[in-house]
Amino acid sequence: MNRPRIPRQSDIARLAGVSQATVSMVLNDRAGANRIPETTQERIREAMTELGYVPNIAAQSLRGGRSGLIGVHTFERVFPTAPDDYYREFLNGIEERAVESGLDLVLFASTQKPDGTRSIYGSGSNRMRLADGAIILGFETNDDEIARLADEGFPFVFIGHREVPGVTIPYVTADYAAAMAPVVRMLASAGHRRVTYLAAPLRGFAQRERLEGFEHAAGGELDEVVVEVRELAEVTAEWARGQLAAGSTAVVVETFDLARALRAALDEAGLSAPADLSVVSLDSDPRGEGPFSHLRVPRREMGRRAVELLLAVIDGAQGSSLAEPVHCAPPAGDTVAAPRVHEPAAAHTP
Repeated sequence: MNRPRIPRQSDIARLAGVSQATVSMVLNDRAGANRIPETTQERIREAMTELGYVPNIAAQSLRGGRSGLIGVHTFERVFPTAPDDYYREFLNGIEERAVESGLDLVLFASTQKPDGTRSIYGSGSNRMRLADGAIILGFETNDDEIARLADEGFPFVFIGHREVPGVTIPYVTADYAAAMAPVVRMLASAGHRRVTYLAAPLRGFAQRERLEGFEHAAGGELDEVVVEVRELAEVTAEWARGQLAAGSTAVVVETFDLARALRAALDEAGLSAPADLSVVSLDSDPRGEGPFSHLRVPRREMGRRAVELLLAVIDGAQGSSLAEPVHCAPPAGDTVAAPRVHEPAAAHTP
């Protein structure tokens, strides 16, 4: 069976009654700069549709034109596509905004190496060059590759605060610093004075910004903030009872997985929030609402903003600020109440 011949730009030019150079300018978004009438552009597009012409995206990119593609890359070992993955909502936001902008997405999952790690330059060159730019997300990173991307002048944006020495990195992040003030006010207004801050052992920018923001907001509002860095297995019933015995009446949990561990610990100890211990989580649980009042991290909106910032970077019109902080909705307060008053033991009457 003979394969049908793929239509060419010369076929479009012949059907539309224009030169092949005119077709090329329309296909490469240079029609306006070359003052090609809108009626001529429409005639070329109609000819493309009639012939079933599909542009060669790779060739356009190599010639320096826009491909209409934006890439998504992660250095994580597993690409975040599972429904309950922490990064899935970021991807949903990226997809929504890309569709609204008439762009296609390319997930660069083939960058995974045999040992499970991912590399942009695993094949020796930047595989993301097919796209006009890329959004990078995930906790893991590779400073050497980020520096190399910047040296090449390849447009990219991070979701989450990132810093690499000598490199200016555009990024979108949750505004954790501003989000901590309402959490502290909620606890202080309920009457809490000694609060335990349950921190995660992995201290990325997001974790550090939450803690720094909370400690700053707590100054003058709370008498004492006790910071405890714990692995999940260390958050036990004994640990929960120990917080009450030490005088803490509330726990602020830094991450959603620590919040899950604390819920299990309270259940095992026969305690509940807020009857025995007030609890606030500073993270949204990807599986749903989560067990406690929680800060609403705007992951979907951050994905959308990342697309907008990337397009600005590609156009060279991003302005003076390359950091885009996104507002976090405050917790509802369902698991925050006044500290429980422990009645003293009754005196023995002879």
